This record gives sequence, structure tokens and C-alpha cells, in this order.
Amino acid sequence: MSGFNVVRFTVKNGMDDKFLSENKKFTFDVPGFKRGNMIKTGDHNYCFIAEWDSASDSINAESSMVEMLDCFRDTLEDKGDGNGVTDFVVGDAVVEYH
Repeated sequence: MSGFNVVRFTVKNGMDDKFLSENKKFTFDVPGFKRGNMIKTGDHNYCFIAEWDSASDSINAESSMVEMLDCFRDTLEDKGDGNGVTDFVVGDAVVEYH
């Protein structure tokens, strides 16, 4: 089964347009990446969900993902408590629903 990563963002007030326009510029051409979607989960809240051949492919692409993040890092709220600007998780699928 596939691997997935999920990244939650909170965008600074007034920065949603810049956040989205920067994200629309990317072509993510790294080994194992299948597809990804940015979803809006609330006011200034977004979640990026990506499907990979395996979770290890997502982990191996960390430097590419940080490069992308650096392009719009200034638009994001710090999560506090030393957590930085994202809430990131990655793992392999264990159940598939149809």
C-alpha cells in the first residue's frame, strides 16, 4: 500500500493569497511522489496531503519539501512550543477503503 504525509499550516492574517500563489508554482518531481492536494480546513488553516509509493519516499524527499516550505515560510504562523510553522506526520497506509 501507499505511504502518505500530512502537513498542517496556519497562515498569517492577510497572507492567504500569497501562500496559495506560492504553492501553485511548484512542480514536485521527486522519486515516489504520486499526487498531492492542498485543502482549506478553516479560516487561514490548510492541510497538504500527499500520496507516495511508500512512507520512506516521503522521508527521503524531506530536503525538497523544506526547499518548498522556505518559499512561503514567511506567510505562516509559528505553532509555538518549539514546533515551528508546520505540523507534519508521515506513515504507510494500513487499511484501504473503497
